[in-house]
Amino acid sequence: MTFADKVIRFNDQLEYTGPVLPQGIRIMNPFREFEQTTRISELFYRKYYNDDNQRHIILGINPGRFGGGITGIPFTDPKRLKSECHIDYDGKSAHEPSSVFVYEMIHAYGGVEAFYNKFYINSLCPLGFTTVDNSGKEKNYNYYDSRELENTVKGFIVDNIRTQIDLGVATYICFCFGTGKNETYLRKLNEKHHFFKEVIALEHPRFIMQYKAKSKQFYIDKYIEAFSRIEMQ
Repeated sequence: MTFADKVIRFNDQLEYTGPVLPQGIRIMNPFREFEQTTRISELFYRKYYNDDNQRHIILGINPGRFGGGITGIPFTDPKRLKSECHIDYDGKSAHEPSSVFVYEMIHAYGGVEAFYNKFYINSLCPLGFTTVDNSGKEKNYNYYDSRELENTVKGFIVDNIRTQIDLGVATYICFCFGTGKNETYLRKLNEKHHFFKEVIALEHPRFIMQYKAKSKQFYIDKYIEAFSRIEMQ
């Protein structure tokens, strides 16, 4: 099986089967909620991963509603799916700041083909979460936003890290998007389960776009320098 075949199978079987989530929190599974997500993601992975090359994994937090939560492709919103990956999308357009940064960084790296030939992006929790605020608006929710949710989904997270390593992922370096709670959680898991020899954490794309936009090029350069570590092994 190619790397693409393995990822497509992983996504097709992706379903939350752990303990009941805390009250008011909903699981978000784009592969069950949107008819075209499976088709879109299959096109993407067959376009960029149709080989048996080993990849280096990048782990974010969990999918957001306007990026991977729609397309099924982490950090790829519908706009970037069309403009950067040249894959058709017929649904409602959406914009995710994290996706903007990631694709600017990918351009700096050498383009989508060069980047995805080396890297596979997903998240500690490959499914997302939402909650509803007092005004009735649905909002993104991170696995670590409550200790109760964090503990509830721990087994699901551990199982899916193992499964994704088996796709054909190098284990001597893992890159982590997020230098706060996501990094802390991943390092604790890694100390216990020994998934990776080294974890390299980078500021999360959303944090950069929201708080450090004027220094965006600095962070793009930082990402590229960190990713160059794979060539030194």
